[in-house]
Amino acid sequence: MNANPRPQQSTATAQRLNDAMKRLRARLRAESGQHATGLTATQLGVLASVVREGPVTAARLATLEHVSAQSIAQSLAVLKAAGLIHSEPDPQDGRKKLMSANASATELVDNLLAGRASFLARAIDQVVAPDEQQDAEKAIELLERLAAADLSDGAP
Repeated sequence: MNANPRPQQSTATAQRLNDAMKRLRARLRAESGQHATGLTATQLGVLASVVREGPVTAARLATLEHVSAQSIAQSLAVLKAAGLIHSEPDPQDGRKKLMSANASATELVDNLLAGRASFLARAIDQVVAPDEQQDAEKAIELLERLAAADLSDGAP
């Protein structure tokens, strides 16, 4: 027996949410100046993880980004060539390399995040009416719960 009495409505809601998030992500990339960096969204995601987590191994980055070791290696090669990151031997295990961000990478990530936050703050101020602020807070809470959902119990 299906626990959800309205699976078609849930599917339609899921599609609308996916479409809205896709449009918002594209808008955030454009508003933050991400396109001007010449880096892909994946490469910038890896760079942000190095800035946030570094020094960090490639294996840890692959786990954080939910991608393969090969994909991380490709992104790291581009980021190294751009002079945004550097590597050094892991003092705990000389076979591994630790990736760290250069100052320019930290500045780039900070600027992109600030651009996104600035756009969102302005959009909220212009689009969300004062009496809708509580609704916006509820929507954020729902999105946070969806992002943290653990569906590993095998249910569809």
